[in-house]
Amino acid sequence: QVQLVESGGGLVQPGGSLRLSCAASGPTFQYHSSRVYTMGWFRQAPGKERECVAAIVWSGDTTYYADSVKERFTIYRDNAKSMVYLQMNSLQPEDTAIYYCAAERYLSSRYAYSAADFGSWGQGTQVTVSS
Repeated sequence: QVQLVESGGGLVQPGGSLRLSCAASGPTFQYHSSRVYTMGWFRQAPGKERECVAAIVWSGDTTYYADSVKERFTIYRDNAKSMVYLQMNSLQPEDTAIYYCAAERYLSSRYAYSAADFGSWGQGTQVTVSS
């Protein structure tokens, strides 16, 4: 069992930046080591499906980004601290959503990720981009 806790959300003006953090813990996570988990950041806006905006694969740290966030968002991890981050720059109103951290052990690199690929989820953190 893996526990994920997000933080760093809030209200930001268009063009601004935020960094989301996800702290991972739990007996399963500690036993297997954070290095074997693929981590993802998803978001869900009202009335829309949950979509993966970024992921970092357990083997080799290959990254994935949705087209809508490429060149603006960066996902990275600190395995020693069991943390994963999402640096978000040039935020726009359409980025407004609840952002979720997700984890799945040994999830391989793929062209795209869906919510069904991940078994562990955080509670989410609200990001609002508005002037």
